[in-house]
Amino acid sequence: MISIVDYGKGNIQSLKNSLQFLGEKVSVTNNPKEILKAEKIVFPGVGEFGTSIKLLQKKKLDKALIQAIKQGTPFLGICLGLQTLFEESEESKGKGLGVFKGKNKRFSKPKKIPQIGWNKIQVKKSRLLKRLNGEFFYFVNSYYAVPEEKEIISCTSSYNGEEFVSGIEKENVFAFQFHPEKSGENGLKILKRFSEL
Repeated sequence: MISIVDYGKGNIQSLKNSLQFLGEKVSVTNNPKEILKAEKIVFPGVGEFGTSIKLLQKKKLDKALIQAIKQGTPFLGICLGLQTLFEESEESKGKGLGVFKGKNKRFSKPKKIPQIGWNKIQVKKSRLLKRLNGEFFYFVNSYYAVPEEKEIISCTSSYNGEEFVSGIEKENVFAFQFHPEKSGENGLKILKRFSEL
């Protein structure tokens, strides 16, 4: 069973459809107790950093997510679900989950922001991205994570000449700036590999 975190912001339906297409049992929850009991967690997010953090705190999901990660539950963050794992963002005030040290930075000007569309990834080292180096995935973002621990970077991408982190991975935590659920066959490969952990 894969639990999708629903805190009021996130592309839940297409993600649920993709996982069910792969034959996975899926639950959608905003209950901290269920998250702590989950076999695997997928945390999608869209929108603004500060607002999302406040929603997580209001529903007491922030502490549940941190605890679930600490207890070793396989965790997949998508889009803003990646950014919230860090300490802060240039987008707005408010502390992130702080699972990793670092912050989220806005793309340099003058670029069309947000980046919307297909972009390729350069894989560093990753259990979920094997044989996907140079493949294209679907992005919608104006900000990207800048981890202090460079060894957690699983892949990078480039937007108008600016290289940015598009994936991180450490132990049971995986997260991507792109949307696997909107990225066709290659995105399904990632979701399938996560489900098999």
